[in-house]
Amino acid sequence: MKGTMQKIFDDSKACPQKNRTASEGYAGGQTFIEITENNLTPNYQSENGLLERILSSSNLNTAYKQVKRNKGAGGVDKMQVESLKDYLVCHKDKLLASIHKGKYRPNPVRRVDIPKENGKKRQLGIPTVVDRVIQQSIAQQLQLIFAPEFSDHSYGFRPKHSAHQALQKWQAYITQGCGYAVDLDLERFFDWKKRSK
Repeated sequence: MKGTMQKIFDDSKACPQKNRTASEGYAGGQTFIEITENNLTPNYQSENGLLERILSSSNLNTAYKQVKRNKGAGGVDKMQVESLKDYLVCHKDKLLASIHKGKYRPNPVRRVDIPKENGKKRQLGIPTVVDRVIQQSIAQQLQLIFAPEFSDHSYGFRPKHSAHQALQKWQAYITQGCGYAVDLDLERFFDWKKRSK
């Protein structure tokens, strides 16, 4: 790991102080130190940049295996997971070149309505299998950077964490005599269409 880096901006081009999270003492500069609950930690750095780690053969192979293991339906291009290996063998170089050049564009997701127990429906977006490999390869590397900073009490959508573990922790607190529990659901948090109306 390399030490802490700092990037200095020209004050005339910086955002007004009131729109920033930094204190007045840091006006005109942005630090790359991450603040966690207990300490300051330097950003994860290595000899290779993040893009190189994302597109490394080992990371992409792990991503491919995970997408294959997850199975799932095809996206808008109708390609199924079973066809993914042959596609990647033929088009890997072109795909990687498009990402390196900033030309890669994910396909639109296929929308499917999933029935819920209460009779309502939940919209599910299904990316193409190729896009899922790229997404997985990105997620794997971001996980290495950010997972150590997450709270031990965060159970949602994290490897080796589950809703069952959250319920077990909740049960332990109840047994210890805690009388209140707060359930926060972000179900509609990203539903910008409905919020903007």
